[in-house]
Amino acid sequence: MRTSEQFAGSLLVGALVLFGAVGPAAALDEKAVVKQSERSPWDVFRFGFSAYKKGKKEEAVEAYRYAAENGQVGARWKLARMYAEGDGVTRNHYEAFKFFSAVIQHEVHPGSRDETYISDALVAIGRYLKNGIPDTPVVANPAAAQEYFMRAAAAYRNREAQYELGQMLLSGEGGTRNVQQAARWLQLAAEKGHAGAQATLGNLLFQSGNSEQIVLGLALLTSALENAAPADVPWIRDMQEQAFALAGEADRRTAIALADDIRENGLK
Repeated sequence: MRTSEQFAGSLLVGALVLFGAVGPAAALDEKAVVKQSERSPWDVFRFGFSAYKKGKKEEAVEAYRYAAENGQVGARWKLARMYAEGDGVTRNHYEAFKFFSAVIQHEVHPGSRDETYISDALVAIGRYLKNGIPDTPVVANPAAAQEYFMRAAAAYRNREAQYELGQMLLSGEGGTRNVQQAARWLQLAAEKGHAGAQATLGNLLFQSGNSEQIVLGLALLTSALENAAPADVPWIRDMQEQAFALAGEADRRTAIALADDIRENGLK
């Protein structure tokens, strides 16, 4: 397993060769972008965004490439997302990884306009490193993944990173298992309405044996099920139904009422 310093070095190298690796930028449509050399990367990025919204994704990709090669962080992030999702281009997770790696080379402070790009890129890189990308140089490195999640969770308060970090600490993946720290990060994500974090934290609380925590755990599981994305519904429903089957009738009634309060006012 590579050390974090070695991996950071490989990311830097990857960022330096990124645009050579993805190929030369296609020339922008002269009718759409006149005198591109006189336009700032930000202007071309805005043109790309406009083209994308109109469904002209080929034009958008060309514009994003030009802006990305000239250092526009939003364009680099958008290309990364397009490659990751197969949106207007052939899905290619390694290309996405390289663009995300280029995004995080930017010096962006929390609270700045571009912090969302950095935060999301850190989470994306963490997820790629957690499992690796088959048939590419990106191998699974859970310890490095945890470092990227930590950076996004702590510096940018990204709820996805907080959830991923909580899950890794709970299982001990990438380091030492720490249930207390896991619960802390899961709670931060749950307070932001993350359904997976609410369900996982709720299950932890339900299993604690403390009567008050049991009720709160049931409430969080119920709230999570109501807010879950379709892909997460099956595992959250299984967890919630198992907990409710073991709980007493009074606890179930109290938990349902508390779940309504959490839905309306959030977790405090």
